[in-house]
Amino acid sequence: MKTFVFKVVLEEDPFEDGRMAYHTYCPALEDYGAATWGFTREEALKKIREVVKMIIEELIEDGKTIPESPMNDVQIFTEQKVMVTV
Repeated sequence: MKTFVFKVVLEEDPFEDGRMAYHTYCPALEDYGAATWGFTREEALKKIREVVKMIIEELIEDGKTIPESPMNDVQIFTEQKVMVTV
């Protein structure tokens, strides 16, 4: 069993009318469509978690390899980890 931790990028992406939005993507999975957005930082981060999970599930289902590089974008652990974001 492996634990994968994927880097995500969160950027402010305001609408033309001035309302704020946030664009987020996962560099290691961007070729698979790992990008989304939200009206708040929290919404954008929640959505990218869902997108990453869906992509990983699909890769496993299709028997494809989960990207393990570049090292700055993916960390892999063989022991159990708990991740807390504050």
